[in-house]
Amino acid sequence: KPTPLLIMLHGLTASGELEELLLHFGPLADKQNFLYAYPDGTKNPLGVRFWNATDFCCNFFGSEVDDVAYINAVIDDMASHYNVDAKRVFVTGHSNGGFMAHRMACDSSARIAGIVSLAGAQWNDATKCRPTDKVAVAQVHGNLDLIVAYGGGPLYPSAHETVDIWANRNGCLGRLTYGGTNLDLDGVLLGAETKVERYTGCTEPGAVELWTMQAAGHVPAFNSYWPGAVWAFLMAHP
Repeated sequence: KPTPLLIMLHGLTASGELEELLLHFGPLADKQNFLYAYPDGTKNPLGVRFWNATDFCCNFFGSEVDDVAYINAVIDDMASHYNVDAKRVFVTGHSNGGFMAHRMACDSSARIAGIVSLAGAQWNDATKCRPTDKVAVAQVHGNLDLIVAYGGGPLYPSAHETVDIWANRNGCLGRLTYGGTNLDLDGVLLGAETKVERYTGCTEPGAVELWTMQAAGHVPAFNSYWPGAVWAFLMAHP
């Protein structure tokens, strides 16, 4: 039976195994019956694992590693062992992994149906993102993030600019709109802290959403609703 595949990309200094302790997709993969891979990035000269994602993050030592090719090879390897549903290959990532999720959507849009980027961002130079196909994108970002600022920085765009780039790439005709949906994804912050905004006028599979985690930082305290919310978004956009 063709089965969806989720690739999860860790943040700088972490590993796939450590990031899984934060994001908790493993139990959901068992429950929802999807394939799940969480590879490790290359170690830099300091022994820190990273992804060669964009000019900002996080190839600080000029490595020539091609992580787009590597992650595509991971997908190929999974497909050689399992019946991967080619219409439902998804990528999610945190921080450096979030940047890399955007990079994969830019460079491998023909095989990536959708991404969810947590605390990542697009290329600062939007012309470097040249997808050939539409990709569903959800940008998740704490508005009090002090590591990858919600409002952007000199070398990377803001969360709003990031989704605007994707709305343009996907040909969305409308504006970013708040429809009244809030999600409770953080176990420490009170109430439904995550405000969901969507671009209108997008045709499938090119949905674009911005999930603003109000009062959250770079590493939110995710509750049990988090993985299900991410998976629901991705599965809605094959």
